[in-house]
Amino acid sequence: MIRPILIVEDDKKIARIVKIYLEEAGYRVVHAATGKDAIAAAAKEKPLLVVLDLMLPDIGGEQVIQEVKALDDIPVIMLTAKSSEDDRVAGFALGADDYLVKPFSPRELVVRVRAVLKRTNRDDLCDAEAVCFEKGLLTLDGHRYEVKKKGVLIELTPTEFKVLFVLASSPGKVLSRDKLVEKALGYQFEGYERSIDAHIKNIRQKIEADPKNPQFILTVYGVGYKFIGRRDD
Repeated sequence: MIRPILIVEDDKKIARIVKIYLEEAGYRVVHAATGKDAIAAAAKEKPLLVVLDLMLPDIGGEQVIQEVKALDDIPVIMLTAKSSEDDRVAGFALGADDYLVKPFSPRELVVRVRAVLKRTNRDDLCDAEAVCFEKGLLTLDGHRYEVKKKGVLIELTPTEFKVLFVLASSPGKVLSRDKLVEKALGYQFEGYERSIDAHIKNIRQKIEADPKNPQFILTVYGVGYKFIGRRDD
């Protein structure tokens, strides 16, 4: 059976509209009105992507994200009335792959669903063989969508992997935040540039021995970031 898009929304009207637009776009859709039902549906259906309202009647959307990501790192698009930049950055730090503020355009949501699915497709990342840096300290494998540190698998989200891979593909080159968004994530929208900082922070926590004194990702203040790890021959 075709894996669905899971809509997690307690507002029946919004859920119905989103379902109509996604089905017209060719997706199979499953709906859950509570966080507990969403977690159960995600475990059963193994959805391609989750469209998640943060304000749910039983448990917080933040907990749902953690549970869903733990299953299979399923991409998540947040739907929320919270519109501040800090709220968006916090959402991305939780692991969200995109963030849409209510009220929203259902057509825009469909576009964002397609974009997230495209950039998180494990079979469509790149054709690169595994590349090692700093005498095997860090290994990036585009075929398997994996990162290893000293041979140990490091769990990165698809978005984190994309950001790291783009930086590592151009060692020594400074990439601005907006350019990194464009190259790693495929499109731009207001507020995403700052979210790159949250992704970089998460990546450093996972791959750097000392995140405050990074060996691989250097901040170029006022500009962006660059990858400084030396590639093995």
